[in-house]
Amino acid sequence: MAKANLTILYVEDPLASVEFYRKLLGKEPLVSFPTFSSFELQGGFVLGLWAQDKVAPPPPSKTGSRSELAFMVENEEAVRAHYEKWKDAGLPIAQELTKMDFGPTFVALDPDGHRLRVCLFDE
Repeated sequence: MAKANLTILYVEDPLASVEFYRKLLGKEPLVSFPTFSSFELQGGFVLGLWAQDKVAPPPPSKTGSRSELAFMVENEEAVRAHYEKWKDAGLPIAQELTKMDFGPTFVALDPDGHRLRVCLFDE
């Protein structure tokens, strides 16, 4: 059976997105081409960044964020620490640190407006 381990975000400026995620993740990309780059995350999960004008077949024409990339952390202190770090780094905050049914969380945005949520690990 095929392993689902890659999420691709369509981006306007691949070089700017690579630099953003390089700083955010504190690591270099696995591969880096002018129109596509990827970063290995924990557990063999891979985040791909693809130039939206080079995607084949072309992506749907709808605009706006319809999904989130979630970064799950071990405890409430880690959620708060990420919030402070990302806010201090100048990431736009779409949802301030708040408590929801599933625990503390917040949402920041990448350069293309993709939603980046930090929350607790599912138990």
